[in-house]
Amino acid sequence: MSHSPALPFDLSGIHLQPGQGLARQLYQALRERILDGRLVGGTRLPASRELAQLLGISRNTVTRALDQLYAEGYVAGRVGDGTYVAELVRQRPLPAPTPSNVYGSPALQRLQQHHLTPPPVEAPRAFRIGVPAFDLFPFQTWARLQARFWRKPALARLGYGDPAGDWRLRELIAVYLRNARGLECDPRHIVITCGAQQAISLCAQLLIQPGDRVAVESPGYGAAGHAFAVAGAQVCGVALDNEGLQVEALQGIDGCRLVYLTPSHQYPTGVTLSLPRRLALLEWAKREGGWIVEDDYDGEYRYSGTPLAPLAALDRQQRVIYVGTFGKLAFPALRLGYLVLPPSLAGAFAQRLALDMRHMEIGTQAVMAEFIAAGHFQRHIRRMRQAARARRDTLLREWPQAIPGCAPLPAVEAGLHLCVRVASLAREQELVSTARAAGVEMNGLSGYWLPDSQVPEDARAGLVLGFAAVPEVQIIDAVQRLRQAWKLCL
Repeated sequence: MSHSPALPFDLSGIHLQPGQGLARQLYQALRERILDGRLVGGTRLPASRELAQLLGISRNTVTRALDQLYAEGYVAGRVGDGTYVAELVRQRPLPAPTPSNVYGSPALQRLQQHHLTPPPVEAPRAFRIGVPAFDLFPFQTWARLQARFWRKPALARLGYGDPAGDWRLRELIAVYLRNARGLECDPRHIVITCGAQQAISLCAQLLIQPGDRVAVESPGYGAAGHAFAVAGAQVCGVALDNEGLQVEALQGIDGCRLVYLTPSHQYPTGVTLSLPRRLALLEWAKREGGWIVEDDYDGEYRYSGTPLAPLAALDRQQRVIYVGTFGKLAFPALRLGYLVLPPSLAGAFAQRLALDMRHMEIGTQAVMAEFIAAGHFQRHIRRMRQAARARRDTLLREWPQAIPGCAPLPAVEAGLHLCVRVASLAREQELVSTARAAGVEMNGLSGYWLPDSQVPEDARAGLVLGFAAVPEVQIIDAVQRLRQAWKLCL
């Protein structure tokens, strides 16, 4: 049998480091040379014994590397004729991608325009918004319950679960909502989600078609607007006043069939939707056959009297979808929320969730169920409400008086943040940038409006301050730093 002459084989660039997996290193070096064309198809490799001698390694090491290349199709053996580099199809290098071809599909184009800014990853500081006092969470209790569950879990709970979520947790959520929030609901109509944002996203995926008009509060929660916009909705802002969302303005949006709002404590202004507005909104949904997505993100934090009953508690037409979360009571990284759905929607939402992620992780659900059943949850809510009230009082007491161009702090009866109006956009930006330079986290109200808002720029200005994220001593320190920093721009 005639033999093809061996092509040149350059070993000069192969440097193997002892103790770091010689076979793996050799495999990667040969694979790299095959892919970049230094070892072209048809190249005959030296015999394993010869290659081992040339590289100063054992023959077994070479054999393992070649076996991996055989398995992945980079080399092929010819009976009685050694090992050859396989003939691979070479792709021509493509031109550098441009925005037009990278984001070619409408869905990708919408996502490029509507996405979330990565959140800060450092520990909370004053005056971060959207963060509760998770320094007070009973982690030891949680760890004990978690260890108990995983020590000997029921085998039935370790397979594929109900996409709607753990049944016991759903039962306990229903009991909690009935007793603490005045919301009668059936656990069959509760769907567990990976936080409130996934709950909102599910509403966007299932309740609207591309081109539909969706109403949101402006200023409002931008992440919700992004979720609806990515689903193809035309997002329409609805103005607010001291009674909350202006339902008359909503009625003027032709073809709108869904409204998203935060009625218990509007985000970010802090106003509460009045009872007449709630009834008018429910009447709109009945008349238009529309859906109301109620985000009750921090409804448990009420500092005078008991927490308000959700808008869903007034719903008699099954048009309200209630979004709840444990993130504002425990900590955001828990990623645990839920939907309370009209009976006509519960099955469809569970089916969609099954396609997205099959089902939620069982451990967190099981531990939260035990956390609630054992009474820890209600005790923790009371502690969190007391802590938030104390931190609110500290901010109201320590805040500088008579800041030029800045209104006094408002009375705060609910929630985890407050909003104070500022005279102009330029003044807002000056106060925010100076605070950040002093190491104090602060957000301008102007960033919460929809881009096409008809409200004049200066009327959008304000400061949004979270007061629950850090203990009182850190609030006092932050205010002192603000006093010093703002002296330069007063």
